[in-house]
Amino acid sequence: MAHLLFRLRHVTDEEALEVRALLDEHGFDVYETQAGVFRLGVDAIWLRDERQREAAETVLAAYQAERFDQARRELSAARAEGKAPTLLRRLLEHPVQVVLVLIAIGLIAALTLLPFLGLMGG
Repeated sequence: MAHLLFRLRHVTDEEALEVRALLDEHGFDVYETQAGVFRLGVDAIWLRDERQREAAETVLAAYQAERFDQARRELSAARAEGKAPTLLRRLLEHPVQVVLVLIAIGLIAALTLLPFLGLMGG
């Protein structure tokens, strides 16, 4: 029976290509599914042979640990260079977008809390 090995939703194209290449390089028998037009399915890579499950999961775990370490090193380097993403930097680079998001957050909070505030007053 097939085993869900790797979900592709919210994964960058670069990472998906790396995972496909890694699984192919190790000779795992896999196939992909798409979620479809109405997103009722699952974007994923599936393992056909259940006997390969442990080896495939070990290879993927090592890959993901290395990718996590690389991302952490890149963030540390960006912080050291003063280029790390911050709210202030985002505000300076995209002021309109940040202000609109803050307004949207305020409106959502107000609409959410309005019924409770009405109970307190009356």
